[in-house]
Amino acid sequence: MSNNKETPPASSRVAKRKTKGSRWKKISLITGCILAALLIGSGAYAYHLYHSVQTAANKMYHPVKGNSKSSSKVQKLKKNGNAQPISILLMGVDQRPNDPGRSDTLIVLTLNPKNKEMQMVSIPRDTRIQLPGYGWQKINAAYAFGGPKLAMQTVKNYLNVPLDYYVRINMQGLSDLVNAVGGVTVNNTLSWHDEGFYKKGYFYHKGTLNLNGPQALGFVRMRHLDPQGDFGRNQRQRKVIRAIVKKASGFSSFSHYQDILNAISSNVITDMTFSDMKSVVMNYSECKNNMKSYEVKSTPKRINGLDYVIASNQEIQKIHNLIMNQLQGNQSSSTTNQSNSENAKSH
Repeated sequence: MSNNKETPPASSRVAKRKTKGSRWKKISLITGCILAALLIGSGAYAYHLYHSVQTAANKMYHPVKGNSKSSSKVQKLKKNGNAQPISILLMGVDQRPNDPGRSDTLIVLTLNPKNKEMQMVSIPRDTRIQLPGYGWQKINAAYAFGGPKLAMQTVKNYLNVPLDYYVRINMQGLSDLVNAVGGVTVNNTLSWHDEGFYKKGYFYHKGTLNLNGPQALGFVRMRHLDPQGDFGRNQRQRKVIRAIVKKASGFSSFSHYQDILNAISSNVITDMTFSDMKSVVMNYSECKNNMKSYEVKSTPKRINGLDYVIASNQEIQKIHNLIMNQLQGNQSSSTTNQSNSENAKSH
């Protein structure tokens, strides 16, 4: 294909480790719209659970070309015995028969063990980028054309940041995961009647909402009735991720984690090995206690009949700095007013 021709886009893991008292902490990394997110808590049934988690992790493992399952990036990132910050690209994808789908949810997640922080930066799906071999495209087309490898490389180039891992979740997996944790509670800042993502005419009222899986999927998919469009949708996605993390962290029953394992292993792929996941549990679990988020600010623009959003060079540099500050182990500022306001309103 010509580089100048515009073509329309093609149509958490859970891991556990044994602690000194023969108990386990567990972590599941998801994206959803991703999604994805970290699910961390404490539980029992150690041996059976360990085997179940290992089986699920092996099922989810899909390395990008050139990666070796025998190497652990987490271990390599350790210096003098201290865990170093890592970055993960979370992708929420709507898969269809004979169609790889598009990564309509893109979140760069960083885990900073020094400051015990988890930061989520959402990239709008309509962001205009030049994709080598395909010309000007929306950033969500990278996954459709080249899977996780091209999606990761595209985000790396766009923000000029390193990415250690990817986690991709099928959007239906978000519904399954919310059901697995017994539903979630979120704060809704906008009232609307569902267009059919959950149930046509269903009313999402402003205020506190208790959502099951299908309702949560409808909650994060709506954008046309939101004055903020894709930006508002991405904010709701992050709220659901945080709600899942909070709900899962309080579990002690094995039955819940088996449900979570089933939901994730059926809908998630990642290039994290089981060894990587165990290392994350050991070194990054406290990051869930301080979650921050940010949305790349972009301006809508119609070009050659297609609707894009475009971020300024200053905004891209700002995002680069936010991510690199975390990866360099620096203390973050209060990220942004948006992050603080959004986090304060989440349940």
